[in-house]
Amino acid sequence: MTTPIAAKPLATAPPPAATGRPTVSPNERPAGTATSNHNVISYSEVHVDGPYIAMTFDDGPNEKLTPELLDILKARHIHATFFVVGQNAERFPQILERAVREGHEIGNHSWSHPAFAKMSESAVRRELQKTDDAIRAATGHSPVLLRPPYGSITAHQKQWIHADFGYDIILWDVDPLDWKRPGPSVVMNRIVKETHPGSIILSHDIHPGTIAAMPETLDRLQAEGFKFVTVSELITMAKPGSAKESHAAGSTVSPTPIPPGFAFPTPVPSASPGLTKP
Repeated sequence: MTTPIAAKPLATAPPPAATGRPTVSPNERPAGTATSNHNVISYSEVHVDGPYIAMTFDDGPNEKLTPELLDILKARHIHATFFVVGQNAERFPQILERAVREGHEIGNHSWSHPAFAKMSESAVRRELQKTDDAIRAATGHSPVLLRPPYGSITAHQKQWIHADFGYDIILWDVDPLDWKRPGPSVVMNRIVKETHPGSIILSHDIHPGTIAAMPETLDRLQAEGFKFVTVSELITMAKPGSAKESHAAGSTVSPTPIPPGFAFPTPVPSASPGLTKP
């Protein structure tokens, strides 16, 4: 199996730009990340030549489950993309540092997991910047990818976020609905059944059943000939003009419905020494 290029942290932090986001020149970006030199800024899957797919994990890092997942991925020489919640990134920076050191990619998933399409520009900007800062503090570089919570984002938000933060907007085409906790075998079967070359697979590293599903899921996908890359690596493989937009222009529909009364859980303070509390 072809092993993706590992990400490299920056040696020094560049001066902040007018937007408040650090300016990162192309040669300073982690290896294997997209440089946004394309017209498409939003992806739910990527048309590629070859059996390449991207595993993604949202909402962590989780103090216990994410390291377990990293062990599973390391044993199989698989690199994934983690879309982290800023509150968790700030509390567990050592987990992000490990993930980058082992070749994984880190993306922005907001500070507190709200639905962007219902928010003001200034409120969304605060969510993004705080998370960007937490990721940079932990890993030495800023992310180049954003996954909006619930997939909730307007066409206008995509444009200004890409212009001001440089993010590509990443959704998905394979969703096992693992947040409903259907059980490891169901999660595994849904992912294996729905995955095809160029897929961006959604899952969450905050649910025990998802972590339990991963060994067999990954083994089955590898047995079928799929090769795992980060999302940015998948984007660089896109056939010209073939990338699929995630939403039609002007759409504000959330691919993942928000359950009535749902609130993203606030992290419980950890007793572990040396961790920054939210």
